[in-house]
Amino acid sequence: MATRQLQISFGPLRFPAFFRLFDAIEARLEAERERVALWLPVALGGGIAAWFALPGEMHWTGALLILCAVALSGYAIGWHRRAGRAMTIAAATAAMGLLLIWTRAWWIAAPVLAQPVATEFSAEIERVEPLPARGQMRLVVRPHARTDLPPRVRLTLRTEQGAGLVAGEHIGVRARLMPPPVAALPGGYDFAQRAWFDRIGAVGTVLGPVARAPDAGARGAPLRARLSAHVQSRVPGSAGGIAAALVSGDRGAISDADAEAMRRSGLAHLLSISGLHVTAVVGFTMLLLMRLLALSERLALRGVVMVASAAGAALAGVGYTWLTGAEVPTIRSCIAALLVLGAFLLGREAITLRLVAAGALLVLLWRPEALAGPSFQLSFAAVTAIIALHENRRVQAFLARREEPWVLRFGRGVVGLLLTGLIVEATLAPIALFHFHKAGLYGALANVIAIPLTTFVIMPAEALALLFDSVGAGAPFWWVADHALRGLIALAHAVADAPGAVATLPVFPSWGFGVTIFGGLWALLWRTGWRWAGVPLALTGMAVLLMQPRPDLLVTGDGRHIAAAMPNGDYALLRDRAGEYVRDSLSEAAGYDLPFAAIADNDAATCNRDFCHWEQGGEGAGRRTILASRGRDRIEGAEMAAACAAADVVISERWLPRECVARWLTIDRDSLETSGGLAIYLGAEPRVATALRPGDRHPWRIPHQLSGNDEAVPTDGPAR
Repeated sequence: MATRQLQISFGPLRFPAFFRLFDAIEARLEAERERVALWLPVALGGGIAAWFALPGEMHWTGALLILCAVALSGYAIGWHRRAGRAMTIAAATAAMGLLLIWTRAWWIAAPVLAQPVATEFSAEIERVEPLPARGQMRLVVRPHARTDLPPRVRLTLRTEQGAGLVAGEHIGVRARLMPPPVAALPGGYDFAQRAWFDRIGAVGTVLGPVARAPDAGARGAPLRARLSAHVQSRVPGSAGGIAAALVSGDRGAISDADAEAMRRSGLAHLLSISGLHVTAVVGFTMLLLMRLLALSERLALRGVVMVASAAGAALAGVGYTWLTGAEVPTIRSCIAALLVLGAFLLGREAITLRLVAAGALLVLLWRPEALAGPSFQLSFAAVTAIIALHENRRVQAFLARREEPWVLRFGRGVVGLLLTGLIVEATLAPIALFHFHKAGLYGALANVIAIPLTTFVIMPAEALALLFDSVGAGAPFWWVADHALRGLIALAHAVADAPGAVATLPVFPSWGFGVTIFGGLWALLWRTGWRWAGVPLALTGMAVLLMQPRPDLLVTGDGRHIAAAMPNGDYALLRDRAGEYVRDSLSEAAGYDLPFAAIADNDAATCNRDFCHWEQGGEGAGRRTILASRGRDRIEGAEMAAACAAADVVISERWLPRECVARWLTIDRDSLETSGGLAIYLGAEPRVATALRPGDRHPWRIPHQLSGNDEAVPTDGPAR
């Protein structure tokens, strides 16, 4: 009957095989009817992702038309059928996601600085971010009455320059400013995109002292800053930085070495306020309130203890989220905690994938651009994997409470924690490799110790220390927190320094990452047998990532820094004095986790003051001659012509004379302005990947230009 109805709805056209397939899908969806709603945030996120992936208005409009056609096709198939409704709702939701992020990007549009300038201006401080581990501070300021400057600017200055500065204060500065930087290399971090949605139109460095308004001392530091400073005064060093991060979300006092060790060991999630921290705060508050309120016989008999405790825990969760800066993982965790408390009071099952889906929908509707960031992807992927694992009947049976010796109960708990860690690590590995090009391999083992240590020792000790500090008796608890934090840092370094602790991959195509994520979601969100169809998809995507070759040459967007693959597998730099940021960017793009050598020290390279010349690539047709400029002296075109003609690739940060033409590829300032950073793959069929895509019409690529005046003096050098 179902096949006949479909044949009638399509008129004289009959495709029995198609209808049999459609009926099979219908039966599957009927069996999974309780899980279909979980795909709403996936569809919404798919539309948002399409907007980021497609280059311009014509493509976005085309995608909207296609989605509308799919929605109408689903309606034509039959709204009374589950498959037809699923097609229509999914396509309409994806279209809504595309329109949502497109509208938001247009709605928040703000002017962006067109070129680097050095200028003086007065401004109001909007936000202060101390970075004591680096001896720096960051300020987000609003310039006063300057039409040639963006409405919001981010400044970096030394700690001594900005001592005592607080939000709301008015200052005068001289600064070197530049437009928000794009990704230095293909697949790198694109700050220009993040700055657009934060409405930051320029970044720069403060030159000289900061002039402060006469009433500057009248303002007190905000609560978050005072709390962070108080914690760091009780626990010194990086341990204090981690303690402050757990309480206020301020990670500026954590040294770079310790932060890197936390990332390499798979413990970096402990530094980002998310589910673990919010759950601890909400749970501790609710337990404490229940114990205190139960002391009143009147309240206990009226049955309000549970409701009042849940309300107090909800307020504590919201307050903690606000105090720690309301980042995406914290908001997601707070929403989840509130939904859990509501379900708990209603007598419903609290920890479900529907809870995760509701949280994802709320975050995407509020901040659709969050989808593109690693924070959103990592936090929701981890929670989805944990809940999907613990919904498995075999896992539930294994971890169910039973009468048995405590040793077996403890062993089951450890196995459950280890299994959870392994699933989470496997789920997060593609995301970490895509965004950071590295992933810790021993994180599951490290978290077996780190999570209980943080949840049951460090955070309670800090909470009690802060509570007892009000009467001057918090020192014993700070001592416990200090030693536990030092143990956590030692664990991070031990795991990070272990052989094979980190897997690295070079830049790889976004479509491979998308296939991996879709396959993983398919396996996690469905419950019946067809969920296993997602595993081959995820493995196919991972195969694409693992098979991606390492680039032979990496050229940063300014042309100054070049990393070349050596015959022994190492990478060498053209300028061995490159800064830490440049080295990290090149290391991530190459998937290389060892120190860089210098090209000039390689026996195959010939270098003088102005150029380096070397052979690179395989034998035969894949062998290429590279000529790279590293000097600043002007050289006449006639003198360069012969050397350029003898090279397959010529690279220069300056404008090259027209006589300089390489056999295959000539790279100079003009070409880099169009392409951005480059990843070059040599061989029989050489190719080039660019950081900037041709025809990219996203708003941060075509910023709203500012009107200029004589107050801002252009400068050729970028602000560092």
